[in-house]
Amino acid sequence: MPDKIIATTQEHLDIEDIRNDIVVLKSGNASIVLQTNAVNFDLLSEQEQDAMIFAYAGLLNSLSFPIQVIVRSKLMDISSYIEKLETVKKGQANQRLAEEIGRYQEFVRELIAKNNVLDKRFYIVIPYFEARMSSLSPIGALTGKKTVYFDKWQLLEKAKVALQPKRDHIIKQLSRIGVKAKQVTTQELVELFYDIYNPTVAREQKVALKTSDYTTPVVEPAIEPAGVVENAKPQPIPNNQTENPRPAEEETNLT
Repeated sequence: MPDKIIATTQEHLDIEDIRNDIVVLKSGNASIVLQTNAVNFDLLSEQEQDAMIFAYAGLLNSLSFPIQVIVRSKLMDISSYIEKLETVKKGQANQRLAEEIGRYQEFVRELIAKNNVLDKRFYIVIPYFEARMSSLSPIGALTGKKTVYFDKWQLLEKAKVALQPKRDHIIKQLSRIGVKAKQVTTQELVELFYDIYNPTVAREQKVALKTSDYTTPVVEPAIEPAGVVENAKPQPIPNNQTENPRPAEEETNLT
């Protein structure tokens, strides 16, 4: 009997890649995400409420394509805010004002400890669908899971052309309601999905998106290369000699 195939984490995700501010799905489809602000409807006057309702009805009636509205609530992380207050307090020359900042810090800590302060974010997802034929991959033949083969770069170009007019239309219609919207960038999308799939870890550790964010090599060598001397300075090459461009492994004598 063949060995049991252990599924990787990536196989449980529907996301194939995130590039050019577009989410590419394993199904061969794609999506863009818009983030909007919120409007306190109860604080509006009756005339403003009626105008917003009519504008929202106009938005729904103008749609010729599907959209998805997502309201995401999460516990607010105020650790960075507390650290900022601490920095301001230490740099405050007025002792009385520094004491007031300290009291405000304690008030915020007690407020968070007694109540769950939620941070709400509002998103609109605009999908791009493309009909494709699915087939079984070599691994899928064993697991019975269908895999869709597609050209990712070609899909990105098609999705970009198809989704940009829809994005602009949604942003324009939302502005009539008094709601501002912007497209979520690639970096923001990575952080968003990292936060969604790692809700506990994301509170304490942010996703590293740049190589400069890593303090150690991504891949460390198993053994130290032979002939490497710590803090060794490069020796100058004599004028009558040139540097040998051949790879190091060709110069190694095998016995």
